[in-house]
Amino acid sequence: MISVILTLIVAFLSLIALMIIHEFGHFIIAKKFGVKVEEFGIGYPPRIFGKKFGETLYSINLLPLGAFVKIYGEEGDVDDYRSFSNLAIWKRVLIVIGGVAAFWIASIILFSIVFAIGADIPVGDQDVASLTNTRVQVILIADDSPAKSAGLEAGDVLLNFKLKDTEVKINKIKDVQDFAKENVGKQITLVIQRQGKTIETLLIPRVLSPQGQGALGVGLERMGTLIKKYPWYQAPIKGTLYTGEITIKAVQGLFTVFKDLFMGKGVPQGAEMLGPIGITIFLARAVDFGIGFFLYFIASISVFVAIFNIFPIPALDGGKLLFLAIEKIKGKPVSTRVEQNITVVFFFLLIAMSLFITIMFDIPRLSEFIKSSLQK
Repeated sequence: MISVILTLIVAFLSLIALMIIHEFGHFIIAKKFGVKVEEFGIGYPPRIFGKKFGETLYSINLLPLGAFVKIYGEEGDVDDYRSFSNLAIWKRVLIVIGGVAAFWIASIILFSIVFAIGADIPVGDQDVASLTNTRVQVILIADDSPAKSAGLEAGDVLLNFKLKDTEVKINKIKDVQDFAKENVGKQITLVIQRQGKTIETLLIPRVLSPQGQGALGVGLERMGTLIKKYPWYQAPIKGTLYTGEITIKAVQGLFTVFKDLFMGKGVPQGAEMLGPIGITIFLARAVDFGIGFFLYFIASISVFVAIFNIFPIPALDGGKLLFLAIEKIKGKPVSTRVEQNITVVFFFLLIAMSLFITIMFDIPRLSEFIKSSLQK
C-alpha cells in the first residue's frame, strides 16, 4: 500500500511541477518587461509559508492544486509604469503566451531526454508500425501459481514454448493464453530472457485456476520500443521535432473529438475523459514501464495542456488573449468589472466540469488502480 501511495505522490508532484513551470513562464517574461510581480505561489491559499526576496513574495500554500503568479495590475486598470495594464498590448500578449510556451519548452526538454535514453511503451496485442522490439513481458506473478513455482520474475521476457517436437514463438499475449489453455495439465518448457540471459524452465498449466488468474497465474504486458536511443547531440533535435509532431497530432485529435461531439456522434472510440486525478493515475501507471515512458507521458501531457490553455475561454490564457484582441480592435480595454465577472463564471464552469469528470470517471479509475496495484 505504501508503494502505491508513493507512486501516486510522484505522479501528482509531476503534474504540479508542470503547473509551476507554466507560471514561471508568465513570471520570467513579466520580470523581463519590468512589471512588478507581487507573489509567486506554489499551491493555492491559505498560505503556509512565505519569504520575500526583493519585491516578490515566494509562498507555499495549503491547497496542492497547482501554482500561481500575482502580477501587479493584471486584474485592473492601474496607472503605473510597472503595471501589467500599463504595458503595450504586444508586451502583455507575450507575458500571457510565456506561460503557454513554457509547456512546449518543458515538452522539448523532456522529449530530448527520452530520445537520449529511449522509451518502451505498452501496446497490447495490436500491431503498431512505428514500434520495434515488441515482446511479451512479465509484470506480476500470483502466489501459489505455476508461474511462481517455475521461478518466473517480474521483468522476464517470454520467448517461446516447447512441448515434445513442437515449438511456439511468443509474440503476443494471446499466444501465451492460447498455448496454456490447449496444454493444461501437461509439462511444458518455457524459454525466457532475463537480464540478457536465455533461460529454460518447466511448468504445468493448471486445469482449475482462481478467478482472474488464468492457467499460469502470471500478469503479462506486450511492450514495444517507441523511441530508440540517439546520441546526446541528436537528442535535442529529435525532441524538438517530435514535440512539433505530437502537437500536430494533438490538434488533429481534438478537432476530431469536437467534430464528433458537434455532429452528435459522442466521444470518439479511444478518447478518454480525464480530470486531474485521472491524469495522475495514468502517470502512476506509466511509472511501472520505466523512466523513458514516464517522461514521454509527462511530455505528451504538457503538449495537450498547452493546447487546451490557449482555447479562447475566459479563465484560461486563451481567454486573456481574447480580451487583449478585443482591446486591440476596439482601441480600449474591456471593462475590468465585465472581464472579471465573465472570468469568474467560466472559472466555476471549468471547476464544475472537472468535478463531474472526477466523480463519474476518475474516482472509479482510482479505485481500480489501487485494487490492481495491491494485487501485484
